[in-house]
Amino acid sequence: MSGLISVDDALRALAPHVLDAGEEAIPVGDALGRVLARDVLARTTTPPADVSAMDGYAVRLSDVRKAGNRLNVTGEIPAGTLPRHPVGQGEAMRIFTGAPLPEGADHILIQEEATRTGDMIEVTVAQADSKHIRKAGRDFSRGDLLVTAGACLSPADLGLAAAGNNGTITVRRKPKVAILPGGDELLPPGSDLEPGKIIDSNSTALSALVRSWGGEPITPGIAGDTIEQIRALIDASSEADLILPIGGASVGDYDYMKAAFQEAGAEILFSGIAVRPGKPTWFARMGQQRILGLPGNPASAFVCARLFLKDLLVNTAGPSARFIATLDVEMAPGGFRETYYRAVARVEDGRRTVMPLVDQDSSLLSPLQMSNCLIRRMPNAAAAIAGDTVECLGLSDK
Repeated sequence: MSGLISVDDALRALAPHVLDAGEEAIPVGDALGRVLARDVLARTTTPPADVSAMDGYAVRLSDVRKAGNRLNVTGEIPAGTLPRHPVGQGEAMRIFTGAPLPEGADHILIQEEATRTGDMIEVTVAQADSKHIRKAGRDFSRGDLLVTAGACLSPADLGLAAAGNNGTITVRRKPKVAILPGGDELLPPGSDLEPGKIIDSNSTALSALVRSWGGEPITPGIAGDTIEQIRALIDASSEADLILPIGGASVGDYDYMKAAFQEAGAEILFSGIAVRPGKPTWFARMGQQRILGLPGNPASAFVCARLFLKDLLVNTAGPSARFIATLDVEMAPGGFRETYYRAVARVEDGRRTVMPLVDQDSSLLSPLQMSNCLIRRMPNAAAAIAGDTVECLGLSDK
């Protein structure tokens, strides 16, 4: 596909190529943040029987309706043990929180409302209703649905799955994403910079995004400005489900990235998007691998990863956060390309507002670090004033 296409057309073109790396069963304790592939069902009932919700005495309610009544204590039931015998009329059994009720008991007399002398207790507060019993299955019963497939697993989800006696759960396998920055000027973080050199921040930021969206980043290295060097890193990425070439796809004399992939057998599906920032974004396939080319400017690469990479990782990334907010300030008319402005959204008094940052230069990372969302402005959008509503896209983990 030649020429620039719209953002919506790009997303439609990507839709048939969403990554599906399959499923894997992993220990429930290792599944935080993973996307559930199959429903989690309860393999037990909780509580498994009627249990005490308080420390006290298991009794018959009819025996404790009046203060001053005296009962004979016939045994003790710690949590984790079964009652040895029923509770008869005029009897009580010492019981602790979580312990199963003995047959015959229909009420827990809490210890603060009784006094004990030897093997006898006296009711100090009259009891009107049956209380302090957790009925069997109050939380869930065997076979109940605990967590629905597609959930991005939270600590509460994992606790519930574990309580349902699930030692392992089935999650989406992490797709492998190879990150290939290109340019002779690039050096890894921590390098001694020489004149004309810059730090490759894209590999770090994009690796973090890939991890946060459920993928496994691979970083085979920085490609120089030759087709041969790029080809070597393409070969080193043979196990990746998706390759992210960064930069080297514009119109300069040293922009060889697309040419190297085409030489390796890639079929280019689109070559640019009418979006700001991120016009050079491109997409291709090469056998079973997908290739999403991102711009070299750090903010552009980050924004376009949010717009397009996350959709390719939708099986592991979880839902996208789109919302409507009210502008705090005016915005100038839009240009001929769809534009995404880095911005800060806030909620005050139940009202969500948003303010674009002043400096939107695509090479700057500081404004991106301050942002928690992107404001979407369509091509040729009219000027907006404070109080107008705009569509926003939440940024990762903010």
